[in-house]
This record gives sequence, structure tokens and C-alpha cells, in this order.
Amino acid sequence: MTAPVATGEFVEITTDGTVWRFEREFLESNWTCRFGAGCKGILEHPAEELNQGCCSLGAHFGDGPAGEAEAMTVDAYAAMLSPEHFQYHGVAHGAADPETGANGIFGDAERSHTRVVDGACIFLNRPGFPGGEGCALHIAAIESDESPTEWKPSVCWQLPLRIDWQEIDADTESATVRRWTRADWGDHADTMAWCCTERADGGEAYCGDDRVVDSMADELVALAGNEVYVELRRRLCPDGRGEVPGTS
Repeated sequence: MTAPVATGEFVEITTDGTVWRFEREFLESNWTCRFGAGCKGILEHPAEELNQGCCSLGAHFGDGPAGEAEAMTVDAYAAMLSPEHFQYHGVAHGAADPETGANGIFGDAERSHTRVVDGACIFLNRPGFPGGEGCALHIAAIESDESPTEWKPSVCWQLPLRIDWQEIDADTESATVRRWTRADWGDHADTMAWCCTERADGGEAYCGDDRVVDSMADELVALAGNEVYVELRRRLCPDGRGEVPGTS
């Protein structure tokens, strides 16, 4: 692994044919997830009372074989959820919808995304559910003493981080890790009442006690691997240390 090179707003680390580029300003910021603590959601109007966070649209899996494998992994973990921990357990194990192709946890016959039930992802336990509100997969992973990155769709555990892949040449690719922006939501971007990573939308989510590079250590390790993360943190830490939080 070669030493990382700071290039303006990004920190670069090259290893094993991949040039990792990390958005410095966001990783050094104190952004924090506001789910259950005033998150306005991604609907056309602020909807703190629904406590849906960014789960209103369901989760889309990746393309090709990787996406298919991810869908099957999530399906396997979903099969482990009990009705006590999964509000829509009955829907997940009920009959398919002949009109939409929704079947089980999937929203279509191609299994390209999770099913939307009552206005949000099938895995979202709603306020007042005795088993706990929030993502049923996330809750189950924590209770099993496992990382949610193993249980949840990748787009869910990565948010608000986004990774853009680009081929440089036959032997090298770049992976740019940055914050999601309003533009990344596609057509939905124009109707969202709030995008939590955009300071122009109020910046209320920039209120955490820790920097993103620390608070999202598990996610960054899952994305880039421990070796790259340790080097990244060494470069971003004032004391020059790169230990993973909680290990020293």
C-alpha cells in the first residue's frame, strides 16, 4: 500500500489496484444520523412524526450478479426474523401480489428492491411497535451482536456514504467515497423536503459528538477494508494515530 496523497477535498490511498478517494470535509465533519431524533425524512414535506428516515422508498439492490447475491443474503437474514421483531412478518410470508409482482420481502418479480408496505420499506417497524421501531434487520443484527453491515442492504448501511467506481485502466480502478447529495436521489431529488447531508437544507444533522471517520468506522471498514481505513484515519487524526475506535 502506498502512502495516501491529499488532493484538495479528497484523501487518496492506493492499494491492490484500487485508488480510494475519500471526501475529507465530510469525514472530518460531525454529521450524525437523526433517525428518531428529528429526522424530517425524504418525503415531499417534513414528516418527523412518521419516523421513516430514508426508508420511505424501500432499498434497491445492486445490478448484476452482485445485486442478486445481495438480495439473497438479505432474504436469508429476513427469514431469521420473528414476528416479535418484524412488524410486517405476516406480509413477508404471505401471498404474492399478482399485479405488482411483489413477493416476500421483494417489491418486484426481479427482486431488484425491497417491498414498500404502508408507505415505507417492509423492514421498517413503525412507531409504537412493541418489538422496537426502526429497521428490523438492524435491530436483529445488534441483538445478535453482529454488525448491521452484514444484515442490511448495502445502500442502507452505507448511507449517507456513497461510493462511485470508475475504471482508470485495465489494471486500476478508482473508488470515490463521498457523502450523498440531493442530486444523487435522481428524480426524487426535486421533491424531497430535506436532504440531511446538505448544509443548504439547514444543516441540522451536523450536530454529532464525533467525526464521521470515527462514528462510521464499521461502515468504512466494510467498504474499503481495515488496512485502508487505518491509514485513512491516521491521515485524518491530529495525533497521527490510526487505531480503529474502541480497539486501543
